[in-house]
Amino acid sequence: MLLLLLLLPIVAFAEKNVAQAEAHGEKNTPWQNYVLRCSGCHDMDGSGSLAGGIPPLPGFLGTFTQDPAGRLYLMHVPGIVASSLDDAQLAELMNYLNDKWGDPQGYPAFTAQEVKTLRGTPVEDVVKYRRQLVKRYLKEGMKTADYPWP
Repeated sequence: MLLLLLLLPIVAFAEKNVAQAEAHGEKNTPWQNYVLRCSGCHDMDGSGSLAGGIPPLPGFLGTFTQDPAGRLYLMHVPGIVASSLDDAQLAELMNYLNDKWGDPQGYPAFTAQEVKTLRGTPVEDVVKYRRQLVKRYLKEGMKTADYPWP
């Protein structure tokens, strides 16, 4: 929690600079988008927060990116839904994250069209949907992170 409080001024400064860059037609790199839109919950190292209900990414993301249902889930994670990134930026971000913490050999790269399709596919209860996926993954012997939500 202390780390999050220490990061807030840095993120605020970065957001101001990003807004200025975007006003001039410059796009963020996937790393910058991770820092600005994901690291507040998943931390800079992707470790998440078990107490906060945020699963870690390293070692577990690939389970979701290798499975069509997992890819659908990822596009409905609250941070993705609220990210304000367009479909192409989200595809770039997801590919960056999978290369860093997932299984880059075990999945097709996300495309802007796939992201658009997945974002347009309704998921009524994302927590319930994740629990169903994890149950299936565990039954199939796939690794998943702890997830304390009911």
